[in-house]
Amino acid sequence: MSVEEQPHRPQPTAGGDQVPETQDDHQGDGEAAEATDHPQPAWAARRDLVNHTPRTMGFGDGSQVDGGVFGGINHGIGGGTFSGDIHLGKTEIIYQFGTSSSLHASGEIARSTLEELSARFVPACTDFEALVDRLREEHVLVLSGPYYAGRRTAALVLLHRVGAHPVRAISRDTTPGQLTAGLGGGEARGGRTGHVLCDLITEPGRPLREADLLAARKELDENAYLVITVGPTALLEDVPVVSWQAPLPGDVLTAHLGMLVTEDDAAELLSLPAVTAFLERSHQPREVAGFARILARYAAGEVDAAGLRDFSLATLQDQVQEWFEDDGTVLHLREKAFLVALAAFDEGPYALTAELSDLLYAFLQETENGTRFPKVPVFGTHIGKRLQLARARRFEDEEATEWGPVRQVKAAFLDERASLVLLREMWTGHPSARPALVRWLRQLAEDGRPFVRTRAASTVAVLAHTDLPSAMALIIEPWASSSLYRHRLVAVNALTLTHFLGTPNVPRILDAWCESDESALRWVAIRAHGLMGPERPSEALAALRAAARHQAEQSDPDEDLPGQLAEAVELLLLSPADDDVLAELLRTLHDDRPATELALGGFLSACRRTEQDGRHGQPLVLSWFARASAARTPAATGIGELWRTALGSRGHTRDALEVLRRWVLSADHDTATEWALAALLPSLVTTSSECRRIGHLLRTMPGEDGTDPPPVAGRLLAVLPHLR
Repeated sequence: MSVEEQPHRPQPTAGGDQVPETQDDHQGDGEAAEATDHPQPAWAARRDLVNHTPRTMGFGDGSQVDGGVFGGINHGIGGGTFSGDIHLGKTEIIYQFGTSSSLHASGEIARSTLEELSARFVPACTDFEALVDRLREEHVLVLSGPYYAGRRTAALVLLHRVGAHPVRAISRDTTPGQLTAGLGGGEARGGRTGHVLCDLITEPGRPLREADLLAARKELDENAYLVITVGPTALLEDVPVVSWQAPLPGDVLTAHLGMLVTEDDAAELLSLPAVTAFLERSHQPREVAGFARILARYAAGEVDAAGLRDFSLATLQDQVQEWFEDDGTVLHLREKAFLVALAAFDEGPYALTAELSDLLYAFLQETENGTRFPKVPVFGTHIGKRLQLARARRFEDEEATEWGPVRQVKAAFLDERASLVLLREMWTGHPSARPALVRWLRQLAEDGRPFVRTRAASTVAVLAHTDLPSAMALIIEPWASSSLYRHRLVAVNALTLTHFLGTPNVPRILDAWCESDESALRWVAIRAHGLMGPERPSEALAALRAAARHQAEQSDPDEDLPGQLAEAVELLLLSPADDDVLAELLRTLHDDRPATELALGGFLSACRRTEQDGRHGQPLVLSWFARASAARTPAATGIGELWRTALGSRGHTRDALEVLRRWVLSADHDTATEWALAALLPSLVTTSSECRRIGHLLRTMPGEDGTDPPPVAGRLLAVLPHLR
């Protein structure tokens, strides 16, 4: 059923925190969904989380989000509030850009303004003088290009260079058919008259046509000129345009700075690391001009280093606020939905981002007008123009899938901070959009693609960092309490990434859920501890032991819980905190039966994992043992102790021997594995019964094809101390 064909459903009140559940929100709760729903193994789920987490979070690479958007004080810029003067410490900085600019002013433009613009103008093309000659000959030019790329400045400088004075700004409310009326207002006083119309508004059925330009040219006399600027999505019919791109930020900064400070000071300022960092973020000319003024004040001692550093983030905040506050003349609601989707799927496949942005667009339409059926146009803005509006780029790269890497066309914001700032602004600055956003995220959690589900979790993590109570109540807790494993897994990832962003209190939530009587919450808490535990191994293992003991006390225990606990410990043992986790497991190994079962179950589960998950890849725990043996660390002895305990445990002997058999088969395909296993086996034989157990395995185990033991088994048998 298409979006247009869906029956209308009552829409909740916009802006409220209560988002009623709809049939669409829980379409997977039926019997068919239950039949196909199953828990993804923790190791595979962690792999998806590592592969698909946004670059701004860096989960799995050892980095932490710090400074900038989330890690520090944003100096009064927060939660959708950005207006007036901004105070950085004791220094007042006035940011003059954005909606407060005179971009669409009407009336005569002062000659001093034109002279100043011309003096610091940086052309985006080498043949700018040819454009001046063209305007002088044709009298009418149309400049087309990205918003805030310096089109207005270019238009005014063109008029100044042809000697136009006065120069009058025509109201942008002027329609294409009203151009001739806008050209009135008196004759030039002994010179040439210039007219500029910035960001002409065009609409379906009312495009800018060649006939409109011909009529305007006819209205102008030989001493009058008109320059019109249009955005990338303007509707044009047979209109010749001049394509305009923003000049290089470094050139703009040098030109503006040269007007404000001495040549020596400019050279020194341009060498500052803060300047290099600013220029790397592809800022707009208007933002670069503002930065030049801040640099000049820094040179005069009026602004400190923090003010210099924070200016870039302030411009990004202002841009995001402009996007959402725009009345639709620049960004249609559909493009705003695309911005939100791009924030969620930054650096993801463009086609997927566009597809799912239209789903959000439909939900937003229902919020704006619940009496109308949502409509999504099949064809829309070209990818290049769409990304231009979003200040994003298009590129090709490989995308990780369960079948291996696949080449995809992707899209990403030019400024990697944009996704975090945009999501925070929407959630806190525009709460009327919450019902639609929550419905959208619930739909993403139903998606069959791991990338989509992971990005739903990372998006919720940003929202939770901004407003934890609302995100928990509206999104995370319903997922965590769901009967479907796929919902719970998204809750696990959301809580993990929320904690990774530095949000407080997440461990407290998980600790409480670990001992909950609700099995769904226990499942979520156990999985999340396995992912978050490397930062706090002692606390994570204590919570897992508490869950194991709580299970042992129940008259009707959960049969799946031991496996869940084992998978969580597996993740901890195979994490960067492996040595600390191993030491904690050994310390509590014999405390009680739940602690022993937890340690052995998790250890054997970890022993099954191999490099790259290959069938004959080197076992990860065996590689760990080899490194520890070479470095003579306690981990080598600890691994041997856990192996001996598992082999001697009545409940784990069979599983331990099966894992050891797999290791032997891997050794038959890899010399390094054989050498590592040969070093380990002697440490597993401290008694005659242990010797007989392993010796029997090596003599009788079948090969991969079910025939005689592999040749490596005989070689390994020779290393056992009691059978030489």
